[in-house]
Amino acid sequence: MAHLFSVRELTQAVRDVLEGEFPFVWVRGQVSNLTRPASGHVYFTLKDEEAVLSVVWFRKSQWPGGEGCVHPLTGEVCEGGPFELADGLEVLVAGRLTVYAPRGTYQLVAELVQEEGAGRLARAFEELKRELAALGYFDQARKRPLPRNPARVAVVTAPTGAAVRDFLRLAEARGAGCRIRIHPTQVQGEAAPGQIVTALRAAATDGFAQVVALVRGGGSLEDLAAFNCREVARAVFECPLPVVVGVGHEVDVSIADLVADVRAATPSHAAQLIWPERSELAQRVDEAGARLNAAFGRLLAVAGHRLEAAEKGLTWLSPARSLERARERLGRLEAALPRAFARESGRRDERLAALAARLGRLAPQLTGERARALARAAERLDAAGTRLFERLEDRLEGLQSRLVSADPHAPLARGYALVRRAADGALVRAAAAVSPGTLLDIRLGRGSLEAEVQSVRPEGEMP
Repeated sequence: MAHLFSVRELTQAVRDVLEGEFPFVWVRGQVSNLTRPASGHVYFTLKDEEAVLSVVWFRKSQWPGGEGCVHPLTGEVCEGGPFELADGLEVLVAGRLTVYAPRGTYQLVAELVQEEGAGRLARAFEELKRELAALGYFDQARKRPLPRNPARVAVVTAPTGAAVRDFLRLAEARGAGCRIRIHPTQVQGEAAPGQIVTALRAAATDGFAQVVALVRGGGSLEDLAAFNCREVARAVFECPLPVVVGVGHEVDVSIADLVADVRAATPSHAAQLIWPERSELAQRVDEAGARLNAAFGRLLAVAGHRLEAAEKGLTWLSPARSLERARERLGRLEAALPRAFARESGRRDERLAALAARLGRLAPQLTGERARALARAAERLDAAGTRLFERLEDRLEGLQSRLVSADPHAPLARGYALVRRAADGALVRAAAAVSPGTLLDIRLGRGSLEAEVQSVRPEGEMP
């Protein structure tokens, strides 16, 4: 079943489609039915030989021009002559299409109205734009990023006017100690393109700047002609430094904007793109400090784990630990020796008993020779048992000797001494390890001494 629209719904649907398909258009035609009500808005009709189009130009978007005229939306200062809209005038209108619901008609909401001469400039603009695009002037791959927070910036602009004042005001607020060198030039008129090209080349070759900013205030298409010419486009394209172009207000797009490494909507926006907010820099410093603290904490944790592992390894390999393990092993052997002796004695007694029983059974049959052989075997068996116990006793005595020799305090009983520095407990192995006045702890076989070094003799020198 087909949807049944109300008039409002259908009108809204048509408006959505129209505004979505034509968000911004340029239209050329002749002005007719011009009205200027007390509201300040301007209503007129654009027409040609075959059609008409209703146009509304709201007061907030109007910029009639005239020296010193300030644009109500952007604050840009107009540098051209006044513009008077009148019936019969050929104009070029830029704006968006919409539907005026109370009448159910579509209309053009104008953002910019210029004389037909500007239309010719617009066509020349499009032709040059296509030509330079084919030559690769606008390719994103060739465009360079701006240096972060540059300290030296060259500005190509008119030395007076709102554009340079806005740029310098923001540079002072955001530049954080940067230096700016202004290359003065005309930005409008026949001499402007040549001066802009010369200024760009000077900024690129004097060895001062890290980035170049090309800026000027807003104006009509005729006023911006210097920024839509081939010479300036080539100078921006060939500049060895990154170039920021901020020309006009936000709706203005010049050829220089398209060639630039970075396009800014206004001169003020150019300064904002070059330098970050100081609060942003402070935040970056805080974040870097937090990352540094975290990394230092991780480093300390890793070093602590390594130190703990080294301490455990040192404890396991220390002489005291080795001596303790030797003592434990000796204790186990001493405990096992009586049990081994008892087992061996038991086995020997059992064997002797078995032999004696067998001998008893065979006694009637033994001759004198056999009796003597049996006696010799008994003697050998007894001697073997004796040698076994002697070997075990020798092994026990060897282990006891090794244990005694491993004791670091054993030499002290023979008159030696163990000398340490009182300050840190370090062993003193050479006279060069101390100096006069050093306090010493001396461990003897019985008791200990505290001493102070009076003098130090080099190695080999006899007392």
